[in-house]
Amino acid sequence: MKKKICPKCTGVNTVKNGFQNNSQRYQCRTCNKSFQSKYFYKAYKRNTNEMVTILLKEGCGIRSISRILLISKNTVLSRILKISSKIRRPLFFNLGCKFEVDELWTFIGNKNKMTWVTYAIERETRGVIDFFVGTKSKKNIKPLMDKVLALQPTRIYTDRLNIYPPLIPKEIHRVFNYCTNIIERKNLTLRTHIKRLSRRTICYTRKQEYLEAHLKIYFWG
Repeated sequence: MKKKICPKCTGVNTVKNGFQNNSQRYQCRTCNKSFQSKYFYKAYKRNTNEMVTILLKEGCGIRSISRILLISKNTVLSRILKISSKIRRPLFFNLGCKFEVDELWTFIGNKNKMTWVTYAIERETRGVIDFFVGTKSKKNIKPLMDKVLALQPTRIYTDRLNIYPPLIPKEIHRVFNYCTNIIERKNLTLRTHIKRLSRRTICYTRKQEYLEAHLKIYFWG
């Protein structure tokens, strides 16, 4: 009888190892991995994480992804956390650049609990330096501003929120009409491509960790 190939070590030292859902299972005696010859659940496919990432960036909601990929919504949520845990914020080494900082509102838990996503982008490349999710307070915004100031910016553009002036040196801080056009356009793109940020919809984030994971995947995934 032809031996089954182990998907982990590609060895052929495999033996039958019972049944699951009426499907024959095998075990590799070389690496001790158990596997099936045929899977009915679609989440086992190797491109599942890649497809979840693509669909998230194209504005699909959790249930939409579940229907498209034929996997449960709980699996989609767990994959989002798993994918984002492997993403690291890219290091930005260019000094003396210009930055824009802005915030956009959304909901977490229900439509009565408003929160804010505050983030900073570099004007030329439009890359996101960092972000945080939470209330607009000096305590919350300061760590983000410290990361921007560490890059020795020549200009930082913000809106007229009164929290920014105490955190940004006056000589590089600029506030005037249309000074945040680039990041305001980015806000519109975010609301278009991320379902949980869309306005006038029943969609919202159940937990903050899923919103943060989704943003990491969109910004840097």
